[in-house]
Amino acid sequence: MRTTQRLRDLIAADGPPVILPGAPNALTARVVEEAGFDAVYVSGAGLTNTYLGHPDIGLLTLSELASHVAAIADAVAIPVVVDADTGFGNAINVQRTVRMLERAGAAALQMEDQVSPKKCGHFDGKDVISQAEMVGKIRAAVDARHDDDLLIIARTDALATEGLDRALERVESYREAGADVLFVEAPQTTEQMRAIVEKVPGIHMANMVEGGRTPLTSRAELGELGFRIALYANTAMRGAVAGMRQVMSHLYEHGDTREAGDLLISWADRQNLVRKPEFDRLEQLYSAEKNEGRLSS
Repeated sequence: MRTTQRLRDLIAADGPPVILPGAPNALTARVVEEAGFDAVYVSGAGLTNTYLGHPDIGLLTLSELASHVAAIADAVAIPVVVDADTGFGNAINVQRTVRMLERAGAAALQMEDQVSPKKCGHFDGKDVISQAEMVGKIRAAVDARHDDDLLIIARTDALATEGLDRALERVESYREAGADVLFVEAPQTTEQMRAIVEKVPGIHMANMVEGGRTPLTSRAELGELGFRIALYANTAMRGAVAGMRQVMSHLYEHGDTREAGDLLISWADRQNLVRKPEFDRLEQLYSAEKNEGRLSS
């Protein structure tokens, strides 16, 4: 089954919300898949933080994003959901963005209605484009996809700038324009979260940002509120940084890693994570010796 169809079936199924962990690179995506999750999210913020070492302020280019998406989609078998920021331009640019990221292996694309350059949804100083312009972008994205099962996720950041009612009006119009999943970024109370789902029909995603503006809410509670997707965009990255700091502090203090075994995955675990035994098997399968034997016979 195509990953696009698998993702559609996943969010349409009965049961608790789908937990969608973020990954800034292919190795993290492997960890997400290994842990048993059904899909992975390519976080624009996480990618900007890890690849550029910069904050999430719209510095990533489309070509940089597409190359990372291709690597991640090649490394895992689960569907890949991609944060496409503002679509990298106007409606015409959005069509190219959709085509590039779909070819790279995306099963879903998320776009937001911020002005460019965008900012993290939990930063101050955001601004949004007009509702009509974003409707045009959504329509352009829907028209550009080759696979009709490719999900278009429409995010609005208007709650911070125009209030809840206008944010709900926006996502309703995005749904009418063809968006498959609705995402109101950074509600600040449980009451706002409940209103989002109750007042606008459709499939809704909630963004759980540790230290952000939205209350951290359990999977069960999100399900009771009516959300179908629980996004944890940068949890893995932040956990990895905590681990790196710990082992680097040990190395700095002791000058070696002889007593740091509990801070590191084992050599064998590392090789298994990146599927070295599988590549060894393929190397043997296609080796010159085997091919020469076939030719001589």
